[in-house]
Amino acid sequence: MPKKAKEMSAKAVAALREQGRFAVGGVTGLYLQIDGNSRSWVLRVVIDGKRRQLGLGPFPEVTLAEARDKAWQRRRARHAPLVAWPGNLAIPQHATTPERPVPLQVTKAESHTFEQCARTYIAAQAPGWKSAKHAAQWSSTLERYAYPVIGKRDVADVSAAHVLEILRPIWATKTETATRVRGRIESILDWAEHKSYRHGKNPARWEKNIEHELPSPAKLRKRNTRHHPALPYTRLGAFMVDLRARPGVSARALEWGILTAARFQEIAGARRSEVDLLLKRWTVPAARMKREIEHVVPLSDEAVALFNSLPSGDGSDLIFPAPQGGELCDAALGAMIDGIHEADVAKGGPGYMDPREGRVATQHGFRSTFRDWGAEVGFFDREILEHAIAHKLKDKAEAAYQRGTMLMKRAYIMQQWGKFCGTSEFRAPEIIAQTSRAA
Repeated sequence: MPKKAKEMSAKAVAALREQGRFAVGGVTGLYLQIDGNSRSWVLRVVIDGKRRQLGLGPFPEVTLAEARDKAWQRRRARHAPLVAWPGNLAIPQHATTPERPVPLQVTKAESHTFEQCARTYIAAQAPGWKSAKHAAQWSSTLERYAYPVIGKRDVADVSAAHVLEILRPIWATKTETATRVRGRIESILDWAEHKSYRHGKNPARWEKNIEHELPSPAKLRKRNTRHHPALPYTRLGAFMVDLRARPGVSARALEWGILTAARFQEIAGARRSEVDLLLKRWTVPAARMKREIEHVVPLSDEAVALFNSLPSGDGSDLIFPAPQGGELCDAALGAMIDGIHEADVAKGGPGYMDPREGRVATQHGFRSTFRDWGAEVGFFDREILEHAIAHKLKDKAEAAYQRGTMLMKRAYIMQQWGKFCGTSEFRAPEIIAQTSRAA
């Protein structure tokens, strides 16, 4: 029979961290068993001359006092003869039904799988995130990379080895995605510790942990950086001719994006109520901007004409609603560009590629086209162009003093850009002599 141990206090039990089994006293044979990040109560008893172990539930969900009470109840049950039962449990043999003993009711540890915790965490945090798309990205990356490895595993048992099993296959090839997956796993495990579902060091933490196992993501990004393919501005006029010949909402959304030098999320969520035709401005709310700062885009005559040509739709406030309803997806604009490129190549043309990247231009790349045109053709000041594409000024001192939006100067630039987009063939620009000082 196990020796009676000295009674430990609840505080002393909570402080236990080493691997092993610790007698906590109060009831003979009661132990706290620590295995990895899992801590649970067990009661050791002798049945038919053999030592058996009864599970009493996880710690701290089952407190020390509750564990002692359960252990005492199990000990009292031994006044009736005990018979073996499948597994490592023991039950009393009742005289009325000796051939079918009634199983002893053992409290089962409540399971908190990583997937359950992740879904609960996402549901709790999603209302505060930038958009529904952000929450969808959390779910999709975890479903693709994390759940196959640790989704069904109890969150208390997730280890650094599991995290590395998830990250290693994609760390060098999909660095940005991998770093986000790591951060998301870390957040979920921190939440699980807050809920007392697990204890100890977070195995997904980077500092003094994963950093010793994987190369720096900053160095990998620097080595593997690939820019969005951009169309040279010398080919823009020809592209716009082909684009304007294409029908459909995707073509018009792409045209709007080029004329306004906007990002995709700004285009896809564009609302009619955001456009002021009297002032010729499109105000993109902060919630849809990368920097989360409201951005006012001056509209050229060409952009206004495009807006006025669009059908009013079915009452939706979206300027470019998807055919199936809701917002467009970025794949629709990418497919449009690919189609125009392939058609030009089929006619014997060079297509619409970025000569440096060796890839077909992208919607985001047209922002670079605008930036190059503004600097090389228009000779516009750098800070005005950075404001035009809603970039943050890299020089902190300059940004601290440059708090205006340069709206009037940007209106002049966008008007010149609109005219340039309507030039079917690139020629030595007439506006070279008109520097930004003329604005």
